[in-house]
Formats: sequence, C-alpha cells, structure tokens
Amino acid sequence: TQSENMMVISVQDTGVGIPEAVIEKLFRIDVSVTTAGTNNEKGTGLGLILCREFVERWNGRIWVESTPGIGSCFRFTVPKSGEKL
Repeated sequence: TQSENMMVISVQDTGVGIPEAVIEKLFRIDVSVTTAGTNNEKGTGLGLILCREFVERWNGRIWVESTPGIGSCFRFTVPKSGEKL
C-alpha cells in the first residue's frame, strides 16, 4: 500500500504464529528469540534485527501482527522516492 511519501510492504504467512510475549522481543538485540517453524526449523534470531536496522536507516518502521496457530504478517515502510528522508 502507499501513502503520500511512504510505501508499506507486507509479507504474510500461514505458519505457526507468534505469541504476544515473543513479539515484544523480536526486534531487540539484547534478547535472543528463536522458535521452531512449521518444519521444526530453527533460526539464529538475527534476521529481524538486521531487517529493523535496514528499515530504520531509511527512516522506515517495521512491525508484526500475529496470531498463534494462524500465522503472521510482517510490515515495513520505506520512502516512495527510494531516497533517505
């Protein structure tokens, strides 16, 4: 979706979902968070932290909405112009 100056990019899945208590920790470097995925795969917990760093360098914002057992929707904003604001 688009606003006047920003685009919102959404990535949605139908995976295992994320509990609210974990969502609060996902983008924090000082907390290690990893959960088993739909195929019991594990992550390092660094991917979303790196995503947050990239998005914030472009003056964007990143967040997630999730329901355990249903799936998650990650969203982030970036400037439409492709230039840093």
